[in-house]
Amino acid sequence: MFLHIVNDIYHFNAIQPLPKHFAFFHNAPIDVVGRPTLNIFQKRISAVRQLAYASTADQLDEYLEMGSQTSADSLKYFCKCLVQLYHSEFLRKPTKEDVNYVTAKHEAVHGFPGMLGSVDCMHWACRNCPTTWQGQYTRGDKGHPTIMLESVASYDL
Repeated sequence: MFLHIVNDIYHFNAIQPLPKHFAFFHNAPIDVVGRPTLNIFQKRISAVRQLAYASTADQLDEYLEMGSQTSADSLKYFCKCLVQLYHSEFLRKPTKEDVNYVTAKHEAVHGFPGMLGSVDCMHWACRNCPTTWQGQYTRGDKGHPTIMLESVASYDL
């Protein structure tokens, strides 16, 4: 999946001139002073690590030898690329056929009807939460403000 996404971003040329978020990943192999630049794999790894581990942009500077601004840009532009590439397939409301397919598949696999997918969630620490809002976003078991992120997945998506 990693290589498939990298390949889709790298070979995207449907819109000319290339949007800024795609051009970010299409850098020349060397910069103006002749040093090698960060390649698409390094930028993509930075974005995925920030998403997967809820890390900040400057936490990866030693591991990837990437500045915090470049790391933050990698995340921002990577998300914009994903939305533009895959929004019609994955970021949409399910159709009636989708719902019928998923419920039938679930019933065939588990033997009982009625489930559309599995839900996963995580609490992402909100370190810069305004003081006036902290009571709304703080749970007793976490001890600090969090934002809950939820995801629903079916068998084929």
